[in-house]
Amino acid sequence: MSEKRKRVLLLLKDGAKEMEDILKTLCTTRQALLPQIKILEKHFLVSHYEDTYELTSIGKILIDDAAPLLNTLEILDLDVDYWGTHNLDFIPVHLLKRISELQKCEIIKTSNADLYDLNKTVMKSSFMSNSHRTLCTFYHPNFPEFFSGLMQNNANVYFVTTPEVFDKFKKQHIENFENLLKNKLFHFYVCSVKMNFLAMVYNDYHLFLRPLKNNGEVDSSYVLCSNPDSLEWGKDLFKHYMKKSIPITEI
Repeated sequence: MSEKRKRVLLLLKDGAKEMEDILKTLCTTRQALLPQIKILEKHFLVSHYEDTYELTSIGKILIDDAAPLLNTLEILDLDVDYWGTHNLDFIPVHLLKRISELQKCEIIKTSNADLYDLNKTVMKSSFMSNSHRTLCTFYHPNFPEFFSGLMQNNANVYFVTTPEVFDKFKKQHIENFENLLKNKLFHFYVCSVKMNFLAMVYNDYHLFLRPLKNNGEVDSSYVLCSNPDSLEWGKDLFKHYMKKSIPITEI
C-alpha cells in the first residue's frame, strides 16, 4: 500500500470528508491523489458521492484492524534503532500493546556528561503542574531540593523507587528524607518488583522515559512526550508500579 493510500484510509476512519479537506490535510493536489483514490475504490475500500469520500463497510473493517498496527509502526519508525537496542521488558504487556499512543514523541540524545542531570524541560513543566510522579532506580543529590520546591507550589509529589535507593536515603540523607516525609504533599513508595529501567517521570505536561539498553548499560538518550494520549499512557505505567509498591510514611 502506498503512503498516500494509507493516509487516506486513516483520515477517513473518522468519517466522510470532502475532497478539499482531504487535499488540505494531506498537503497534496487533486491530480496526484485521484489515481490513488481510484485504486481504493477499485478494491471496494472507499466510495464517493459528488466530491465527498468515505470508507465502505470493507474499508471500515480493514482500517479498524490495521490502524493500531500502522500507528505502532509509525512509533517504531521514528527511530527503530533506538527501540530495537533498548530493553522494553519493564513495560507490562497491556501497555506494550498500546505503545502506539506514544505518538509525536521525541527521542533525544545528549552527551554522557548530562547522563544523570535532572531534565530541565520536565523540571520546568513540573513547577507548573498539580502533581509530579517519578519512578526512579537511582538517587540524585538534588532530589530533596527539587521536591521541596514543587511542594512549595502545592504540587503533590509521588516518588517510587527501589529498596537500594531507600537504604541510601536512610543511611546518607536521613535528615533530608525525614523532612520530606513530614510534608503531606510528599508520597514515598518502595517497589516490590524489579524496575528494569533508569527513570520515568510523568507530570501534567510531559512524559519522560529513560530505558536501559538491551545489555543493561545506561546511555544518555531518552524519550520525551507531551501529547494527551502519551500522558494517559504514562499515567497507567506509573499506576502499574505504584500498585506493586509499599508506602513509606516514617523511618
